[in-house]
Amino acid sequence: MARRLTVKNFFLFLSLSLLGVLILLAMYMIDRQWLKLAEINQALTEQAKDLRRLHQLLYKAAATNGLATTTKKNDTADIPLVFHRAYAATQQPDYSSGDWLIQAFSVGLKTLTPLVSSDAYAAEIQNYVLESLLSRNPESLEWQGLLAHDWSINEDKLTIQFHLRKGLTFSDGEPLTAKDIAFSFAFIMNPAIAAPRERAYYNKLESVTALSSDLVEFKFKEPYFDSLALAGSLPVLPQHFYESYLDQPEKFNQSKGLLLGSGPYRLKDPKGWTPDQGLVELEYNSRYWGPVQPSANKLLWKVIANDSARLTTFRNGNIDIYSARPLEYQKLLKDHSFTEHTQHFEYRNPTAGYNFIAWNEERDGQPTRFADRRVRQAMTALTDQARIINQIMEGYADPAISPFNPSSPQHDPTLTPQPFNLTKAKNLLAQAGYADRNGDGVIEDIEGKPFQFKLVFFQDLDDTRRLILLLKDLYAHAGILLEPEPAEWPVMLDKINKKDFDAITIGWTGGIEIDIYPMFHSSQTIIGGDNFIGYRNLKLDALIDQARTTINESERMDLWQNCERILYEDQPYTFLLRSKSLVFVDQRIRNVKTTQLGLNLGITPVEWYIPKAEQKYTTH
Repeated sequence: MARRLTVKNFFLFLSLSLLGVLILLAMYMIDRQWLKLAEINQALTEQAKDLRRLHQLLYKAAATNGLATTTKKNDTADIPLVFHRAYAATQQPDYSSGDWLIQAFSVGLKTLTPLVSSDAYAAEIQNYVLESLLSRNPESLEWQGLLAHDWSINEDKLTIQFHLRKGLTFSDGEPLTAKDIAFSFAFIMNPAIAAPRERAYYNKLESVTALSSDLVEFKFKEPYFDSLALAGSLPVLPQHFYESYLDQPEKFNQSKGLLLGSGPYRLKDPKGWTPDQGLVELEYNSRYWGPVQPSANKLLWKVIANDSARLTTFRNGNIDIYSARPLEYQKLLKDHSFTEHTQHFEYRNPTAGYNFIAWNEERDGQPTRFADRRVRQAMTALTDQARIINQIMEGYADPAISPFNPSSPQHDPTLTPQPFNLTKAKNLLAQAGYADRNGDGVIEDIEGKPFQFKLVFFQDLDDTRRLILLLKDLYAHAGILLEPEPAEWPVMLDKINKKDFDAITIGWTGGIEIDIYPMFHSSQTIIGGDNFIGYRNLKLDALIDQARTTINESERMDLWQNCERILYEDQPYTFLLRSKSLVFVDQRIRNVKTTQLGLNLGITPVEWYIPKAEQKYTTH
């Protein structure tokens, strides 16, 4: 039967057509609205840039006009002391704002979320986003007010009050007040939040209270030698951004990129960063409260795991900073085509810390072979520091003796590096019950189990691979089988958090005076704690506790040296070396200097800049 178009069908067809047209119109309008929003966003960004330039010009004009009648001191009278170095950079004849700084990480980051992250790579990025009450001058090492205008310490040394500056804001425009500082402490101390490392330090505090919008008070339970630094370094987290995660702490603990603060740079989406992006991009915080704005519009970190690929990328001008391996450093210095567009820096960074092999003493609730101090002492006797420094590091390192820097008064100068001693190692292993019972060249314990262990290391560093091969050979002289276990960086962090390893080689960053409580106190063998090897020594615990509460510096140094002697004897780690930093920086990055805290490229307020004529990523 033939179908015919009826009146009913006609109106149905007409209705559907009209509906289709309306949908198309709606889509067109939404698209127009998005375009409009993008235009508004672009206009606001441009206005922010204009204001920023105007801000810099005003400071320059004020300084220039004042030269005839005022002293240099008066030029910076209205600028907080902590910004003086950054302000001085803006007075350079070729100073200009704008452009990008591009760097490379050798590892892929696991998370950027503060407190949850545990490595120095994430901390480097957070340093540009989060701020604290105080900042240490990189030359004088004195503490200067950053978010705090000034502070006072009670005579009992248990109470510190900080007065905040006026006009502080987070990067989303919300005001920063004393309540945010009190919240930051409460957030860290909440046991549902995965912050055991921070709690190990801040458990010295009894309370942090907002007395008014710009006055906050820290009360300590007992004297603490580094109380001003501890209170002044508290990372200030915006309450309005992080508070909701107290109701869903697991969402925070498992997060990858919840990062928002008051610093000079910000994540474009403070909730949206994930490791699969393969890079980290921070944009200039157009709402930054500081009187001296950072120079670059954008900071970019790429993940380039391979050493050779990272060098090639630097040669091609696609990254601005390259940390050279010792073996290639001197070769590069002789390469004029390389050095003509670079500046190089060779320095001992006090915050770079030391490398070590950590011997896991407890696994699955049971003691391992490394729980025996004689075994650990033997492993140290077999670890030839001199060969490692000469053959792997080409002399660009010093032997590490303990967690304390040899130039620090925390170090006992009578303690010296332990030389390679095969006879001593064999004797110690024999005392611990190890012998080659079946004549196969491998020693066994009293139950006949061969001395074989896996050493976890970061897989993408050529020098570390060479180190592992050297150690494998050295340990074999005593009948010990080392099985290399290469791993990606996030996998290494997982193994540490789960205590799922035999031994691991890694490093700690350092500081001016190191508090070893998190790494070596028995109480910090908790899951997520920094004593991830299960090391316990009650005598050391007591000394650490006493040192932390001793304000008198001379008495405290004696206590730290007693701690060092115990660690030297116990060898919970085999301390390897303190390496020199060998860094090349593109010539276009100006005002780069070495300071008492290392290179000033990573410090805030930002002191470096890129002259306009050498900018290549943005136009003016």
